[in-house]
Amino acid sequence: MPLPAPSPDVLDFVARVAHAYAKLIASPHADPESGLGGSLFHAGEMDEEGRALVVAANIAGAATLVASPDPATQKQAIRDAVADFLVTSLDEALRILKNQLRKRETVSVCVAIDPAAMEREMNERGVRPDLLRHDAPIAPLHEALIHQEGDRDESDFTSVPAFVIWRVDPANRKNLAVLDAIALECLDANDWPARRWLRLAPRYLGRMAQDLRLLSTHREFAARFAERLNDRVGRGEIAFPYEIRS
Repeated sequence: MPLPAPSPDVLDFVARVAHAYAKLIASPHADPESGLGGSLFHAGEMDEEGRALVVAANIAGAATLVASPDPATQKQAIRDAVADFLVTSLDEALRILKNQLRKRETVSVCVAIDPAAMEREMNERGVRPDLLRHDAPIAPLHEALIHQEGDRDESDFTSVPAFVIWRVDPANRKNLAVLDAIALECLDANDWPARRWLRLAPRYLGRMAQDLRLLSTHREFAARFAERLNDRVGRGEIAFPYEIRS
């Protein structure tokens, strides 16, 4: 039974978030227990890229600072739970962020101000984020979001990257948990970033992740996952419609 096609916009946004998460969680600030807990991430402006960055940072566990002067963008960020708090000044934002940083807890704060004005104030006050959006004019640059990747050996099957997507019928979303459990079985025991993503991405992606999962991984996982799903179908353990592609 064919499933209704997913929205290209949803797939594009989730893929953007997954890509940003992979960059963030590769930071030396991240650890298996709290992810980026205790690290301050400056996501710049709450534009299309900034929105994906904030969601990725939430999943990674960072305390995130972002800005937007547009009331509609501010309200949408709060409505979609992309930002936890909307404040009117950097002072208010820093009070919230300092408390969450001390507790190593996730939080995202949007300041209703022009991003350039906020960044000037950050420079004047010596606010030094641990992680930065690649184009944020903050000095000094402690660490940029964009990391240079080394050469990859394409003959190594495990190193070839892949986006793996699996979906279920929207009328039976509970079945997604069955596929998620099998996906976790297919992950390497020490692949805590992927395990963290599968555990927390549905929460922070909200409605967009109700019917689908997207995992930024490698082709070995994709082959292993598909094989196990086919095996469960053959044994009659999975009798509901689903789709998997990479």
